[in-house]
Amino acid sequence: MDIHAKLNDMGLKLPPAPKPGAVYVPAVQAGDLVIVAGQVPFVEGKVVQTGPVPSATSIAEAQAAARVCALNGLAVIDQHLGGDWSRFVRLVRLGVFVNSDDAFTEQHIVGNGASQFLVDLLGEVGQHARAAIGVNTLPLGSSVEVEMMAQVR
Repeated sequence: MDIHAKLNDMGLKLPPAPKPGAVYVPAVQAGDLVIVAGQVPFVEGKVVQTGPVPSATSIAEAQAAARVCALNGLAVIDQHLGGDWSRFVRLVRLGVFVNSDDAFTEQHIVGNGASQFLVDLLGEVGQHARAAIGVNTLPLGSSVEVEMMAQVR
């Protein structure tokens, strides 16, 4: 899989893998699974979307933020694989956390921002199980956080 060429076709490129903001590692491999720590929508070192959905962040903005989180997660996988995407087997699971207003119930729609991007990019091997959960706050005030699990060789 030439993920860089596919991203280029989409007008994107992998950013540098974000550095941990606390005491954890970006990814851990257990057997053939790589678990990627939760990623917030960092672009050039800044969180691009903050506040609860939908009062401070629209659903469309939160979907775009989820896509940024997914791209950052792929950057962590790229770093973990040493750039060797021939080792990538499939995406297994996403966890999507949405900083939500009390009455907001469309976390699954926000999660589609990450899910659709990953399926568009990776095709069949990008299809995954997912949980989309509403929370009252996220690190750095982020609107969205996405964690991932991938199978590798």
